[in-house]
Amino acid sequence: MHAMVLEKLGAALEWTAIADREPGRGEIRVKVGACGVCRTDLHVVDGELPDAKVPIIPGHEIVGRIDAIGADVEGLRLGERVGVPWLGHTCGICPYCRMHRENLCDHPIFTGFTRDGGYATSTIADARFAFPLGEVGSDVALAPLLCAGLIGWRSLVIAGDGKKLGLYGFGAAAHIIAQVAKWQGRSVFAFTRPGDLATQNFARSLGAVWGGGSDETPPEPLDAAIIFATVGELVPLALKAVRKGGRVVCAGIHMSDIPSFPYQILWEERELLSVANLTRQDGIDFLRLAPEIGIVTKTTSYPLKQANQALADLRAGRFDGAAVLVP
Repeated sequence: MHAMVLEKLGAALEWTAIADREPGRGEIRVKVGACGVCRTDLHVVDGELPDAKVPIIPGHEIVGRIDAIGADVEGLRLGERVGVPWLGHTCGICPYCRMHRENLCDHPIFTGFTRDGGYATSTIADARFAFPLGEVGSDVALAPLLCAGLIGWRSLVIAGDGKKLGLYGFGAAAHIIAQVAKWQGRSVFAFTRPGDLATQNFARSLGAVWGGGSDETPPEPLDAAIIFATVGELVPLALKAVRKGGRVVCAGIHMSDIPSFPYQILWEERELLSVANLTRQDGIDFLRLAPEIGIVTKTTSYPLKQANQALADLRAGRFDGAAVLVP
């Protein structure tokens, strides 16, 4: 197999030949058809997440087909197309797992961070954490659903049922969740970098009723806002934009420091929450609905060997939607 490997935090990924790996008990081997490029991958490469492990193969939006099955795997078959997400394993015995909050497991394994991921021609995964994907849609189109879609979905659920929804940062996750929210009958207000008219127009093309800069005030108070951008300065702005009793959800795994802000903009029962990881039930719920919703992902494809360029383009905001690596 071949992979793009992070040998040192902050360094470029290296094209590497690796001996083929065999799945262990409870594991499957997946021949990768596509792997999405997520902003979390930038945090991994930059060393911004705690307890980083190197060398590591990044990538956790994996779509591929099972080409080997370990012992004691049930419900999956050779040749079946599956998706492998960020949450790669949980202990099953800690208090959070027992509370059905496995996304907060005390001893998790994360695909592409603490376990080798999908920037490769094949990968090993815990069979219990792989999602059957069926045959509808291309590998490239489905890949962003495995994190941008899943974390976006969890954030949307936590945001509540409000009809006026603000999305701060209109990248891979927001362009999927905007379509979900529109399907649910909500009104989407898209916030981008100030002056980014192209992305604002992209948001409107997906059904947003308003698009503007993150420094702008929406035309009416929001019921809820989800912050996908990793910019802490957006938190006070989002709190100012939501109505009394409104909710602001921080969807990222990493964010720059949040500046101090007056209690007045949090008062009147506004809520500020964060989202961490996902549960398998999130994946089951979202992936079951995705075909019915008719989500169309906008993707830019790169050969696997160009993973460094894909990451650089993501960092610079050079494309709409999501980047996807293809072996």
